[in-house]
Amino acid sequence: MTFDPADIELAITSIKQSMVVCNRGRRKNSLITSITGIGSKTNYDSYSDMEIHAELCYAECLLQRALLTFVQDENLISFVKGGLKIRACYQTYKECLKIAQNRKNWRCPKDKLHFESGVKVGIGAFNLMISLLPTRILKLLEFVGFSGNKKTGLTVLEAGCSPHPGLRAPLCSIILIAYHTVVSYILGTADGDIDLAEKILRPCLQNYPNGALFLFFAGRVREIKGNIDEAIVKFEESIESQEEWKQFHHLCYWELMWCHSFKCDWLIAMKYAEKLCNESRWSKATYMYQKASFLMMCPDKTPETQQHIEYLYSEVPKLKIRIGGKSLPVEKFAMKKVKRYFSQGNKLVLPALELIYIWNGFSIVGKNEELIVPMLNIVEDTLNEILKNKDSYQYFKDDYCLVLHLKGVCLKFRDQIYQAEQCFKEVIQNEKEIKQDNYLVPWAHMELALLKMQDKEYTEAKVLLDKAKNSYKGYSLESRLHFRIRAANHHIKSLISGDEDTDDSTSEVSRTSVDLGEMNGLIPDLEKENSNTDNSNGAEVKCE
Repeated sequence: MTFDPADIELAITSIKQSMVVCNRGRRKNSLITSITGIGSKTNYDSYSDMEIHAELCYAECLLQRALLTFVQDENLISFVKGGLKIRACYQTYKECLKIAQNRKNWRCPKDKLHFESGVKVGIGAFNLMISLLPTRILKLLEFVGFSGNKKTGLTVLEAGCSPHPGLRAPLCSIILIAYHTVVSYILGTADGDIDLAEKILRPCLQNYPNGALFLFFAGRVREIKGNIDEAIVKFEESIESQEEWKQFHHLCYWELMWCHSFKCDWLIAMKYAEKLCNESRWSKATYMYQKASFLMMCPDKTPETQQHIEYLYSEVPKLKIRIGGKSLPVEKFAMKKVKRYFSQGNKLVLPALELIYIWNGFSIVGKNEELIVPMLNIVEDTLNEILKNKDSYQYFKDDYCLVLHLKGVCLKFRDQIYQAEQCFKEVIQNEKEIKQDNYLVPWAHMELALLKMQDKEYTEAKVLLDKAKNSYKGYSLESRLHFRIRAANHHIKSLISGDEDTDDSTSEVSRTSVDLGEMNGLIPDLEKENSNTDNSNGAEVKCE
């Protein structure tokens, strides 16, 4: 989590050593055995306990190695290498799935339970992760043989954290909770199942009351529900629960920063951005831009404060980095805004609210009237100021459309749908007059599509989403919008068909894909095995 090259090299070395150890325990087939065995069914009962668990651990090592490859290098060759490693990893998980389905000779029910929980983590996580990617990235992944099925991923992971779970059940729980509380908000349309996440989280907190991860997710659940003060308490408890994993503190600082920004406590939000800038190695340019933007929202700024803001913005370009060979989209966005700040006389319009929007924070703010009303007041006051002094704004239409867009978002969450729709339509009508913030137009199309979805006008929503996706290129945060467009399209198709996984791009299943039909034979077996491991006192059956 440090992204430090030396730490990455150390991690890769450790993973390689782990792979060597695992490979020693895996089943070895001679060339003659491989040739003579073509077309015949593998006898998994002939595998020893060591061999089947070595196979599972080897798959887990391959996954970690592949992810580190993406982070380590900076070229396309490394991307292909990483993709091939992930393919090899997924093939190994498929082999483990076959073992779980066909092996009859288990030493005891608990061994099978633990093994199946590991298979569920791998198969479930892969299907879920790949199904979320935009279509154009999926096409690249199909080159190395991938497709994903969201319904399979969620179903398998949920089965993996069912009652009487296996050894890796907490991982299934963490992935599911993370998807519903974090991923669906950053990369989707904020449609995560919070009730399910809370249900899964409850026993985790009972078993691990001081677990930093689970306390963090407890805070995240409260944050999403709009209970910001309760969320702050949980994030602080997560920080206090451990000192060894400092990088995890940064996740809590990140959420605390947003929590205070949702309350318009700009100075406290700025302090957490400053803390992240000093301690985290992820993106100091992003943290510095956030710090300056929160400070800029403070009313009645003194000349010294204004001078400090200028200094903070001037430092942003110096802190730009590359991760995995690419510049971060949020850093590119910050660079453009900093350039704009200095080109128009040290002025930016509502930079903190703009940040809240691009991180999908309004989907949280909108659930609490006490949070959304103050922001709407700020937006309307700024809009009146811009209209009153339009000649003093170098990029008048850009600033006007940004604030109008933010107003539309606030109105949407206050159920003033018609007024919100008019705001987004006016932004689109001003497309040719927007000089800098050209990202607003495709995002306004998406917002209009989401409003149409609320009214069950799915055909019109699909048209708007397709236009946002296909008619605009090269704008800020384009990939982020494409993630959300894909999620919205997926949701529309699931509403129309009643099937949670009807996306066209994932229906063309490659050889590497595992669908729910393949897993159905495993999930009932696991539930049956769960009941067999429970005696009348609720005690776990032990292996002899």
